[in-house]
Amino acid sequence: MSLADHILRRLRGHGRGFVFTASDLLDLGTRAGVDQALARLVHADLIRRLDRGVYDLPRIHPKVGPLLPSADAVAGAVARQTDSHLKASGPLAANALGLSTQVPAHADYLTDGPSRTVRVGRLLVALKHAGRIDMLLPGTTAGLAIVALRYLGRDGITADVLRRLSLALNDADRALLLQVRRQLPGWLGQTVAQLAPMATV
Repeated sequence: MSLADHILRRLRGHGRGFVFTASDLLDLGTRAGVDQALARLVHADLIRRLDRGVYDLPRIHPKVGPLLPSADAVAGAVARQTDSHLKASGPLAANALGLSTQVPAHADYLTDGPSRTVRVGRLLVALKHAGRIDMLLPGTTAGLAIVALRYLGRDGITADVLRRLSLALNDADRALLLQVRRQLPGWLGQTVAQLAPMATV
C-alpha cells in the first residue's frame, strides 16, 4: 500500500468534512513524502486543497457538490499545525454564551500561535495572536467567558449580562474562574467574583 493510500485511509477514518495539514500525517511518512502524496491526492480529486498547506476531505452534496468546511474545522487544523491553543474571538464568544444576539460577519479566533488568515471561497477564517489574559483556560466555557467579558468591556457588563452568563456556567466553570481571578485586570476580577463568589467554594 502506498503512502497516499495510507493517508487516504487515515482521512476516511476521520470522516468527510475533516480539515487537516501535512503535520497531522507526519507519523505516516517524511514531510517530503507526505507533501508529494497530498499533491497526488489533490490531482486525483480525492482531497481538496483549501489554502496554502490546508486541505480537507470534503463533504459532498448530491446536487451542489463539495461543501465548504466549517470555520471551526479550518481554525482547528491551522492551530494543530503550530501546536497552539485556540479560542473563539470576543464576538463569537459573546454570541456562543448568549450574551449577544449579533452574529459575527467573520469567523475570527484567538490563538497563542502565529496569526494567519485562511480564505476558502466565501469563508474567511482569521486566527489572531492574543495575549496571556485572553488565552487563559483554553478549551473551557470559563475561558470563553473571560474573552466575552473583555469584549463587552466594563461598561457593557450589565446585571442582565451577569444573569445570562451565570446561567451558562456550571460549578466547574466557576471554580476555574476563581483559580485565575488574580491574573485578571481589576474590573474583570471583580466581575468574576460576582459570578463565582468565594462563599460558594
